[in-house]
Amino acid sequence: MIIYSSDYNLHQDPNHIENKDRTNSIMENLSNQKILDSVPILNPEKATTEDLLRVHSPSQLNYIQDFCAQGGGYLDFDTYATSQSYDVALLAAGGAITAVKKVENGEKWAYSVGRPPGHHANREKSMGFCLFNNTAIAVEYLRELYPKKRFLIFDFDVHYGNGDADIYYQDPQVMYISIHQDPHTIFPGKGFIEEIGSGKGEGYNLNIPMSPGSDNSDYIWILKQILPTIFDEFRPEFLLVESGFDGHSDDPLSQINLDEDFFSWIGEYLMDLQGSMAVMLQGGYNLTALAQSNTSFINGLMQQKLLATEKYKDRNKIEENYLNRDKVSKNTLLTLKKIKDNFSPFFGL
Repeated sequence: MIIYSSDYNLHQDPNHIENKDRTNSIMENLSNQKILDSVPILNPEKATTEDLLRVHSPSQLNYIQDFCAQGGGYLDFDTYATSQSYDVALLAAGGAITAVKKVENGEKWAYSVGRPPGHHANREKSMGFCLFNNTAIAVEYLRELYPKKRFLIFDFDVHYGNGDADIYYQDPQVMYISIHQDPHTIFPGKGFIEEIGSGKGEGYNLNIPMSPGSDNSDYIWILKQILPTIFDEFRPEFLLVESGFDGHSDDPLSQINLDEDFFSWIGEYLMDLQGSMAVMLQGGYNLTALAQSNTSFINGLMQQKLLATEKYKDRNKIEENYLNRDKVSKNTLLTLKKIKDNFSPFFGL
């Protein structure tokens, strides 16, 4: 199930890389590939002030609301808001809530194809193209209404979701796992292996920083070394996925070399690990790569039942092509060793 509204287009600056063409290109390609003949679209519900206040401070909500009411502009060097962005941000947060409600009520997967994205926003500040933290708002909605105890947020955007990490850094009930480009080389300059959480949340913030040039083989190999153990030992009761497609080799904001095969693989692999998930769109800024990668990802969520062609390979075929230790870079091998060293007190990696 896809959660989407054309009203997301009202958050728009045509001169900014995060603009309406992103979600329009995704939906257009899904339509052209006949995916939407098999996957229903549901309009999001708008999040309430109460929903947002479970995550964000009153001063942050008031600031964004007033900023937009005065016509908008730039909140910082790369994050904009328009006169309509506050209402659109409520809709994007509501899309995340709608997705988790649908999965809680029995859907295998629900994908909020919403914008603006959210994983950089923390309790007190909007940043990184993000106004409010849609995923955290969805988590806190479930924690308020349903007896869920263990949530896992898995983020494959090329940028570390510093907002997610900040919000849950001391929370043992919400584990955050992010695979992203080495923060020495990319925004937000955080997301190092040593950032493992603190207090009761120590051991529940797991970063997988990947060197520039990492490709499908590096990503698939290291994730297969880490995720099964985490899922087995943490035993998440609800999986939320932050889907960023800016790790594609054609994306202008990164130096990671993924392609559509990875995005198909990760969709199918996560379904095999957990069986259900709510997904929230994050980055991806080459429109062609973004559109095609989303089609591949959704085909993976559907376990290749929609597009059974050579272009859209199943997980076994993809692993046959890429899952070979000889194809894995020395930097990736070293990253895994460092992760094991840091997380050995917490998980049996």
